[in-house]
Formats: sequence, C-alpha cells, structure tokens
Amino acid sequence: MAMRKVYSEIKGMKLKEVPGYFKPMLSMGYLKKSVQRGLDNYHAKYIETDSIEPLYHVCFGGMIFSYLVALPNERRHLEHKQHAEQHGHH
Repeated sequence: MAMRKVYSEIKGMKLKEVPGYFKPMLSMGYLKKSVQRGLDNYHAKYIETDSIEPLYHVCFGGMIFSYLVALPNERRHLEHKQHAEQHGHH
C-alpha cells in the first residue's frame, strides 16, 4: 500500500526530481518519526483493544528468528552429509 502511494507520487516527476523526493525520507529525523508513528499505530490497533494478536506476533516472530539463526548450521550439516555420501563415507 505504501509502495503504491510512493509510485503514484513519483509517477509524474522527471528523473532529476526523484532524488530530491527521496533524500528527506532518508534522514534520521524522518526515520525516527516513521518508526514512532508505526509504534503508535500498532499500540492503538492491538494493545489498546486488548487483542491476543501481539502474543501471536511474538510467538511466530520467535519461531521465524530461531529458524533463521539455526539455518546456516543446518545447511552446513546437510552439505557435510551430501559430501560424505558422494565420497562413499557414512
């Protein structure tokens, strides 16, 4: 949805004007305001309504994070197993 808004705003610009459009968005102040606005929206949508969804977000986020942390180790084990099978080791 946000990408659609950005696209519609830059659609009519000339190429020289596009960097000037994005440059203010990359400042620390703008990023801090955007994060704060997102946290405020999340708080209003889920926390103030006593929703169970933040618990789901923590659980699923933890599962995804755990999987991503373990992934390099699992890939290393899989490669070692495939290498051993190719060379006749068990």
